[in-house]
Amino acid sequence: MASENMKDKIELFERMPIPQAVAKLSIPMIIGSLVSIIYNLADTYFVGMLNDPIQNAGVTLAAPVMLAFNAVNNLFGVGASSMMSRAMGRRDYETVHKSSAFAFWGAVSCGILFSLLCTVFKTPLIGLLGADATTWSTTYDYMFWTVNIGAVPAILNVVMGYMVRSEGATLHASIGTMSGCILNIILDPIFILPWGLNMGAAGAGMATCISNCLACVYFFVLLYIKRKSTLVSIHPKDFSLEPAIVGGIFAVGIPACIQNLLNVVGMTILNNKMASYGADPVAAMGIAQKVNMIPLQVVLGASQGIMPLVSYNYASRNYSRMKEAYFFAIKVAMVFCFVVVATYYIGAGVVMNLFIDTPSVVEIGTKLLRGFCIGLPFLTVDFITVGVFQSVGMGKYALFFAIARKILLEIPAIFVLDTLFPLFGLAYTQFVAEFVLALIAVVVMAKLFKKLNKESEEKIEKIYM
Repeated sequence: MASENMKDKIELFERMPIPQAVAKLSIPMIIGSLVSIIYNLADTYFVGMLNDPIQNAGVTLAAPVMLAFNAVNNLFGVGASSMMSRAMGRRDYETVHKSSAFAFWGAVSCGILFSLLCTVFKTPLIGLLGADATTWSTTYDYMFWTVNIGAVPAILNVVMGYMVRSEGATLHASIGTMSGCILNIILDPIFILPWGLNMGAAGAGMATCISNCLACVYFFVLLYIKRKSTLVSIHPKDFSLEPAIVGGIFAVGIPACIQNLLNVVGMTILNNKMASYGADPVAAMGIAQKVNMIPLQVVLGASQGIMPLVSYNYASRNYSRMKEAYFFAIKVAMVFCFVVVATYYIGAGVVMNLFIDTPSVVEIGTKLLRGFCIGLPFLTVDFITVGVFQSVGMGKYALFFAIARKILLEIPAIFVLDTLFPLFGLAYTQFVAEFVLALIAVVVMAKLFKKLNKESEEKIEKIYM
């Protein structure tokens, strides 16, 4: 392993000032996340140019299945990256090799299985998503390319990005993501619009599939070029089913996986509720949710960006540096989210008009976007806190937050708010869940840092005794 490369990693994780280290790790992640959401918005934008709510509804109804990819991404990506960063903090490089190889081949296997299951059970699955006779065809057309054909590259490029990021190479991880996204934006109008291939929602799905394949190629080339310096391994010889490897990855990965499966359940219930109001509200919700995903992805990028820093310093018992990184990320993300909330609340109608010209869809979407956005500041606290839980191996806490968010708070709120305020009450379910969880997060993190401070004091006492 190149010693110079290891010196750079140690400098980043152990010595670089926190604002600079967080910026170096998070900014590429945030940019990559923004480009990712832009390409998702590109699907919505170009499909919206058809001025056909049914086409937009098809893309929206397929979203839970696309979200389900994140269950696999988190199982292997989040689990392995946490395991790898903590192992680097202990200078245990063999565990890094084995963890990355296990994550890679596990992701490939699950991607193939996911694709086969969705192909065999496509009819009941599409019905479960809320599609009716009007929207069934467009939902299937989009899913055929993104899921039936594209599950493996969609999952694999995200998992490989997590592994590359775990050793501090967030720029390369983001470039990999962005390469696919940029291609997707270029291909979308060609495949979707009448002047091109005129494929509608199916064209959006095909563009996404091709783009994910390109992102995978980037990561394969990157790992080949850096094979003498990177700690990431995808070689079959490093694949291991050792209990310490599998258990360490799954201790963090399974709670993160369950979290995303619960997100799928929540989104499916929300889509079914919204579908009962017709195609226009479904299309409006799809646009509003994707617009709201822009600041959410910034927060997610910040959360994922600091994870290697938190993991490394937790494993090396530098708790003060870990704590400083957490609070710095929270403060910066909170300021950003308050600005976004003000912008969205005032300009919701203008934003909706950018994506579709149908007046009824714009009117509904304006009210929905205002409801979605007010939960963002609280979501910031929750996301970054859960990122810390995943970083330090506290999978049980991450699982508790996932269950509390969906089962105890958000899903019940869907039924209650829809009954009290039909249709528009659905936009405030996220706010209800995130507000309560933010209060819990403050209490839990205060106790965690108190415990870590006590351990540091006891360690110092032992040194001087």
